[in-house]
Order: sequence, then structure tokens, then C-alpha cells
Amino acid sequence: MADPGTSGRRGGGAVDGSWFGALDMAGSAGEDAEHSRYDRGEWRESDTADSRFLSRQARRIAGSGESGLHRLFRAFVASRAALGVALLATEIVVTWFGPRPQRGLVLSLCAAYALAAVLLWLLPGLFGEPPTATQTRLRQRQWLATIGLDLLTFAALHLLTGGGGLNYSALLVLPVLMAGVLTPRLQALGVAAAGTLVILLAAGLSIAAGGETALVLTQAGLGGVGLFVVGLLAGELSGRLAREERTARGSLEMARQQAQLNRLVLEEMQDGVMVVDRRGRVRAANPAARSLLDEPAVSAGPSFALGGVPAWEPLVRAVDRAFGEGHWPENGRDISLSRPPGANAVSQLRLKVRFTHRRETGAPEDYCVLFLEDLRLVQARLRQEKLAAMGRVSAGIAHEIRNPLTAIMQANALMAEDAATPQQQQLTRMIGDNAERLKRIVDDVMHVAPGVAPEPAPLDAANEVATICSEWMRTAQLVPGAACPVQVDLPAEPLGVRFDGEHLRRVLVNLLDNAHRHGSRSPGAVQVRLAVLDDARALLGVASDGQPIPPEVERYLFEPFFSTRSRGTGLGLYICRELCERYGASIDYAARSASERRRNVFSVAMRRVALADGDPALHFNA
Repeated sequence: MADPGTSGRRGGGAVDGSWFGALDMAGSAGEDAEHSRYDRGEWRESDTADSRFLSRQARRIAGSGESGLHRLFRAFVASRAALGVALLATEIVVTWFGPRPQRGLVLSLCAAYALAAVLLWLLPGLFGEPPTATQTRLRQRQWLATIGLDLLTFAALHLLTGGGGLNYSALLVLPVLMAGVLTPRLQALGVAAAGTLVILLAAGLSIAAGGETALVLTQAGLGGVGLFVVGLLAGELSGRLAREERTARGSLEMARQQAQLNRLVLEEMQDGVMVVDRRGRVRAANPAARSLLDEPAVSAGPSFALGGVPAWEPLVRAVDRAFGEGHWPENGRDISLSRPPGANAVSQLRLKVRFTHRRETGAPEDYCVLFLEDLRLVQARLRQEKLAAMGRVSAGIAHEIRNPLTAIMQANALMAEDAATPQQQQLTRMIGDNAERLKRIVDDVMHVAPGVAPEPAPLDAANEVATICSEWMRTAQLVPGAACPVQVDLPAEPLGVRFDGEHLRRVLVNLLDNAHRHGSRSPGAVQVRLAVLDDARALLGVASDGQPIPPEVERYLFEPFFSTRSRGTGLGLYICRELCERYGASIDYAARSASERRRNVFSVAMRRVALADGDPALHFNA
């Protein structure tokens, strides 16, 4: 006997694949794919169910972990067991109160069917493994143990009774219904045809026994038509269920992927995001929000209350105000958290509030989404944008100034040759000094003008820093030694970094000039230290014992044209930062505690690379 699950073929445009081929979530191929009605491209987006069934049942179906074939198969097996027991009990009662021909054979057949049905229900693996979660059709043993057994048993009962007494023809609906749902369409029609032949054969026996021909044939014809209708309708309904289940699983999978994506995005965001209800309880918060709040109570669980923490009172009042007003400025509002003096936690926040409902709906707000930003970062970002725009404008202006400035310097040199009196010589010197100062400003601006920086060769930072410090100390007329104001601490082995030598010289000389100028100039007042920070970075630090930089000055340290000296250009640290960014490095300032001698520290973090002749301390190529 051929495998009923593999006999379905396409012919004349008919579809005879399994209705549950669409539910193969494991992506089966080969024979299984051939029997899927939808795997052949016949399922279209327009076939998605338009009823409310999906919205009510999608999560239950998709979350059950079983295919529709598996659930329906279990339901049919349970129904067969109940039917077998009921059929045996009915036959016992009928034969007890009224003798019937062939009573022993019919009773034995009912008992055998009831036993087989109950055993299959209690022991699903007795006649073959039950359908798995990814199975799309019945296997041969499963088909024989259910549909085949039912068709054979009910046909025998109907023929043995000869149409007298109990009418067993109605039982033929069960195998036809089961075939319509669980097998390809062609097999379902074959089962319906077999049931129709049984009804016609019983009708023929009835006519031979003297029955009325017209009435018997009419009843048989209607019964056969009914079986075909049941098979076709069951197939259509099972196809609808398959589409519903496929859509439900697809929608749930898309929702899971979207949730994972949202969770990943929120966790990687630098801005804090929190969902807060009307009672001031945080339902969800990303790591950035927990870090900005900086309170141990945050880590107690995914949900926590804002109230009860003194530092969060301004935030609680802002949330209450947002729910009360029902709206919030698009650009947000600034709030100050109550932090103790000297705390390192963020105290100034930019708060943006968004609601879950649209304003025009008029529905009460139950939740709101808070976006928290460190106000210092917001201000730094705004300054960076302004600086970028100003840098482009300054580069253009400097380019236009260079040519007339050159002409002025040349004319002043000619005038200096003819200056006869001390007053004229003094004037030409003033013009020359200011022209040179203006030229330096133009050169500095042009030096950091936007452009493509060439890829530098690997640089031995230890050797380069030693050379730069030695030359700078000779220029400053400082004698190396224990009494020297500048102490240099370098690694004994070569240290490769990604930086241009001349640009590193410019950065380090600028830092040394500032440290020496503002330091006490006592022995060891300035310390230059180069060390390995980690596998990817090296750290160059210049520390001095000068007075700590005030906070109102610190925020403008790396901005152009900002200087605390009357004759300073204010471009030194700005150029240092721009040069560092060209090579993936960063420069920063930090003030140490009062117990430290050298409180002012400028640090340059550079990317490590392997030197051409080998860097024994590095096996990482950035």
C-alpha cells in the first residue's frame, strides 16, 4: 500500500497538498515541502484572514508550541475513543434487549474498535509516533491507525447490519472529516469516494433484499453527496486555520524580533529612557537611565518607584506636572536633581516627556516615556556643532587674509629699511610683531581646516616623547636632573601608536608650555608620563602643580579663541584636540584631589599599533 501522505500530486491546477504544510516552522524540505499548499507560492498576502479570530487566538495558537495538525490529531483521537466506548455500550444495550442477526460478529467488531481507539488515545506511540510540532501531514501508520481503521470498521458495521436496526452510515462522516482536515485534498476526496461506494453497496444489498429502489438509491445518493461536501468543507476550514496559524506565528515572530531590536537599541542608547505610570512607578528603564539616576534602589529590580528618594524629588514633580498638563515642550525642560556637594553623579538633566496616546483622542494618559540627557553632554554637543560651523567659516576667512597679510609684511620690511629715526623703527617693529602674530593665527586656523588626513606610519611614542621633551627643555633652558621642574617617566620598551610625529610634537609642546607657565617651577612641578592603558590604547599625561582650573573656565578649555591670557590666541588646546581626533585619539582634562601634588592633568589617549620592526609589548593591530 502506498503511503497516503505521499500520494498527493498536482494535476490540472488542482491543489492536493497538505493543508498544514504552511505550519512547518522548521523549514522542512524534500517530500514534506511538496505537500504544502502554501510552500508552492499559492499563499498570498491577500489570503490573510480578515476576521477577528486571529486577534483573539493568535497568541494562544502561536504560543502553544504545537502545530494545528498536532492539536487536531489529538482532538480526533480523543473523539474516536469516546465514540468507540459509546458505540460498544450502545451495541451491548441493543443486543441485550433485542436479539439481532449476526449479533456476535457486530459486537466483537465494536469491542475491537473501542479497544483500538482507547489504546491509541492512552498510548499515542502504540501505532506509530504522534505528529510532531513541525509535522505537516499524517504518516502511513498514523493514517492506517485512524482514518483507515475508521473507514474499514464503519463500512463493515454498515454492511453487516444491512440497513436494519441502527444506521451506521452516519459514522462514515468521521473518517471523511478527519481526512479533509489532516490529509491532502486528493486523499480526502478518495476517502469520501470510498465511503460513498460503501453506501451504494449497502443500497444494492437492500434492493436485492426487496427494498424500494427509488427511495434506497435516493438516500444513498444524498449520503454520498453529503460525504463529498463534508470532505471539501473540512478541507477549506482547515486551510483557513492553517492561514490563521501561519499568520499568527509570523506576526509573533516579527513582534519578538522587533522587541529584541528595541531592547538592543535602548540598551545601547546614551540617553536614558524610562516608562513611568501615573503613580510615579517606573515600569522599564534602560541602563543609561539607571546610570543617570545613580541610586542603589534602581538595581533592586526592573520596576521601582520614583517616590521616597530625596534626590529624585524634582523628577517626581516634573512627572506629576506632565500628567497634569497632558503635554510637554518638544525641546524638553531642564531639571536639577538634589545631589550632595562634591558628588560625581549627574545633577543637571534635560527631560523630555512623550505620552502613549495622541492628544487629539482625549483619552487619559496612563503611561509616559521619559527621555533623560546629561545637560553637560547636551551643551557640549551644541558647542561642538557651533564650533564645526565656525571652523569652516574661519578657514575660509583665514585663506582670504593670508594674501593681503603677506603684502603687508613685505611692505613693512621695505619701510624698515628706510626707517631713519627711532620713532619710525619702533613703528615698523610694532607692525612686524603684530603681523607675525596674525600670521601665526592664520597658520593655526589653516592647520586644522577640514581635510583628509594622511595615514601616518607607526610611531614609537616612547622615543618620540623623549626627543620632544629633551628639545623643549633645551629651548626653555632647563637642565635635566632631580632639580629640573620637568620630570619624564617613559616605558623601557618601544610603544607603537597611531600618530604623526610632528603633530604629536605640537600637542606635547603646547601642554608643556601651559604646564610650565602655570606651575610653581619647583623641582618635579611638571610630570610627563607615557604608559600602556590597555591592549588598544596608550596614555600620555602631563600633570602640573598649578592652581586647579575653575569650573567656569574648564568648560571652555578646548574651544577656539578662548584664553585667560591677554595676548593668547586661544587656539592652542583647540588645535590639540583637532589633531588628536584626526588619528582616533582623545585629549581631556581632569583635576585630581587636593591631596595630590600635581592636581592638573591633561591626558592624551592614543591608539596602539604594531611597529614596523616589532613591538614586543603589543600583539594587537588597531
